[in-house]
Amino acid sequence: MPLRPLGRSGLNVSTVCLGGNVFGWTVDEPTAFKLLDAWLDAGMNFVDTADTYSVWIPGHVGGESETMIGNWLKARGNRAKVIIGTKVGMPMAPDRVGLSPVHIRNSIDASLQRLQTDYVDLYQSHKDDPAVPIADVLGTYADLIKAGKVRAIGASNFSATRLKESLDVSASRNLPRYESLQPHYNLYERAGYEAEIEPLCRANDVGVIPYYGLASGFLTGKYRSEKDFGQSPRGRGMAKYLNERGLKVLAALDAVAGKHKANAAQVAIAWLIARPGITAPIASATKLSQLKDLIAAAALKLDADDVKRLDVAAT
Repeated sequence: MPLRPLGRSGLNVSTVCLGGNVFGWTVDEPTAFKLLDAWLDAGMNFVDTADTYSVWIPGHVGGESETMIGNWLKARGNRAKVIIGTKVGMPMAPDRVGLSPVHIRNSIDASLQRLQTDYVDLYQSHKDDPAVPIADVLGTYADLIKAGKVRAIGASNFSATRLKESLDVSASRNLPRYESLQPHYNLYERAGYEAEIEPLCRANDVGVIPYYGLASGFLTGKYRSEKDFGQSPRGRGMAKYLNERGLKVLAALDAVAGKHKANAAQVAIAWLIARPGITAPIASATKLSQLKDLIAAAALKLDADDVKRLDVAAT
């Protein structure tokens, strides 16, 4: 599988990133090991997680996903073959949240312990923290990079304004810059990213690794009427997509999928991969059949007519 540079970080990543949010939540450890093994065997190398996964589950404290990935890394002895991205900033507890220097330093050490590694390839601010000066955040990351605990930094859920401010501070103070951004972006949900964030990232060579690439499952084509909502716990959230525009998008996905002997999920991810400025969409899998779709999407080459058809349907 081809690799792409992630911003100016020097990291080269697979064109799809495996989302680790499901590990320790809807995926147990034996299944996680099988998924990660198959991912690496297919030539993919990029895995994304966060310290807060999966603190929302009763009885969980956060770090469950990192722990599973760390156990896999130790069992397989393959750390050098994998690009690991994790994040800091979302609430772990009332007193463990945000991007204060103390919290970042404590959090990276805890993540490294759970991941059973000496370094994280990509350490990301999970969300903006306006209460902390940007220079303090980036200065803390500079210390972590100097200490060898982090190779590069990224941001997630930042507005274009705050990302631009961060890039300006990096340049003016000779501090590490955010080499990647994780925005919410997919074929259905486009406006927020394309209006301001996309041109900023492209102009500054910031890698883009969008999440919700399948719109919580809607773009798989699994939910085509209200009677389909009961197929999964996420089904209740599909009503916002099931409208005239959503059905047009599904019809276009079906047509392109038929042309390539693929399926809707593969085409939706391939559309993201083909978008200029996108480095690697993030998508999760809970079983091997879903993982195979992600791997197939990385190999699927859409032509200009395919992209135009999908673009028109999603306008």
